[in-house]
Amino acid sequence: MTSTTPTRVRPNAGTKGVARADREAQIVEVACKAFGERGYANTSVADVAEAAGISKPLIYNYFGSKEGLHAVCVEHAAATLWAEFERSSHTDTVGLARAVLTLDGMFRALAPQPWIWRLVFDPTAPDEGASHDAFQAYEQKLFTLGEDGVSELMRLAGNDDHDDTSAMHAVWESVFRSLVNWWLDHPEVSPEEMTARCVRMFSTAFGPIEGFADPAGTRA
Repeated sequence: MTSTTPTRVRPNAGTKGVARADREAQIVEVACKAFGERGYANTSVADVAEAAGISKPLIYNYFGSKEGLHAVCVEHAAATLWAEFERSSHTDTVGLARAVLTLDGMFRALAPQPWIWRLVFDPTAPDEGASHDAFQAYEQKLFTLGEDGVSELMRLAGNDDHDDTSAMHAVWESVFRSLVNWWLDHPEVSPEEMTARCVRMFSTAFGPIEGFADPAGTRA
């Protein structure tokens, strides 16, 4: 008989020949969708394992717990949203034009993965722990970015009052989230159609939006 030497498994190996990093990415992708569509409270490790076609022990081995997996998902989802907010902030648009451009970018970024938004702003998520900390860190960054945009809008209108700006920022945060949530509740509406709706609404309330670089003819 010919003796054989047992094959050693590399510490960073995944399962069935899949590298660990690739397997983790697959699990996170599946888990983000599950948490985003069902909510943290209604999603179990078993749900994610079944959707990913893997075993529960593998998830525990990689992420430690449901909370650990959720924290990685929140980090991933929040980073995706942050990247789009940051991209919009680096354009040359100002005032209402920048507000519309930011909304348009968010609609387009979420179109292939709408569950990302629900995951980040999930009311059933833990109010403490790693995922909460991840959310808080990005929320503060988003708050600061939004505050800068609103301050710019107010200055352009000739209003430098601190409390007025603070109140307007609260209004904008509510309007922005409400518009995204409305759109997510109406999946038949395309990103382009939703941007056009925002342009019509803002124009009705505030007059023509100067400087809006329409990305896809949405005002036609």
